[in-house]
Amino acid sequence: MKLVIQRVSRAEVEVAGMEPVRIGPGLLVLLGVAEGDTTATAGWLALKTVSLRIFDDGEGKMNLDLAEMKGEILVISQFTLYGDCRKGRRPGFDRAAPSARAEKLYQEYCLGLEKLGFPPRTGVFGERMKVSCCNDGPVTLILEKE
Repeated sequence: MKLVIQRVSRAEVEVAGMEPVRIGPGLLVLLGVAEGDTTATAGWLALKTVSLRIFDDGEGKMNLDLAEMKGEILVISQFTLYGDCRKGRRPGFDRAAPSARAEKLYQEYCLGLEKLGFPPRTGVFGERMKVSCCNDGPVTLILEKE
């Protein structure tokens, strides 16, 4: 699994025909699932996500985690994180997990966040979405378990 984590002051996702889903300060997580990923990986990444000390303390240093700053999480599935652009002009997605497997692990990651006390807001798996955010910092991290 590959996560792109952005510290945001706000974020939202729109899916056609639905009310936008919004969060205030917290994390926007773009999540891609690869072949070979497991539920153990999803759990480890959930714990790592909420434990990251990437929010500013009173002195402006990144010392606070999500709980300490009372933040929210918006999780968006994004298989294109595994797009391979090294050859040709069209990305290849051979490393991305098949949709059914990817959705299961996406749900496992979200369940892991919820069990840790951070019920995520989400987009709709497999749907075309419009995601917007105000990246705070900017702070953007890529998180993978090797």
